[in-house]
Amino acid sequence: MQKEFMKEAILLSLENIQKNSGWPFAAVIVKDGKIVGRGQNEVTSTNDPTAHGEVVAIRDACRNLSTFDLHDCEIYTSCEPCPMCYWAISRARIKKIYYANTEKDAADIGFDDSAFHEDIKKHFSQRNIPVEQLLHDEALEVFKQWSEKKDKIQY
Repeated sequence: MQKEFMKEAILLSLENIQKNSGWPFAAVIVKDGKIVGRGQNEVTSTNDPTAHGEVVAIRDACRNLSTFDLHDCEIYTSCEPCPMCYWAISRARIKKIYYANTEKDAADIGFDDSAFHEDIKKHFSQRNIPVEQLLHDEALEVFKQWSEKKDKIQY
């Protein structure tokens, strides 16, 4: 069954380039042997740099399952996840990642994420995009209020 789910992710990536909707990346999310979320890379068609196939699939699965916690799901993605997608998968608590193409395969066709991989390893002060902290006391007050909130939804 795993190969069938991966074939679906690969088919979605092919369909995406055939309709010129985005890059050749796609993913499906599976729960209890059924696909509950599908996603194709929509970066160029929606002008959303976060609309990678995995992220779109996570959004679809969460909508379909009415939850933000996909701990009992697996993701099948046409390519090894980039750093953003890996963290989105991690945040969704997906229990396993299956991938087809490698990061090197993606780099070979012009989608090289190695600079992101290297940058994320650095401390904020050393990263390519300058980072500066502002209004810590004001923001910390909101955190304090959250901490005291009785009806909050944890995740």
